[in-house]
Amino acid sequence: MSERKSFLLRLDPATHSALARWAADDLRSLNAQIEYVLKQALRDAGRNVQEVRDADG
Repeated sequence: MSERKSFLLRLDPATHSALARWAADDLRSLNAQIEYVLKQALRDAGRNVQEVRDADG
């Protein structure tokens, strides 16, 4: 498995609660749900996740 990066993310309580409910509905952890949403946003914006990894590495 590749190295995972960690960072602090501050969310307002309403956003945190909405994400936590969505994660529970999808049977994911909150962390996995946030990663899922970010990857989906990258795809929608035409930003290939693999290209980001290549540029970062």
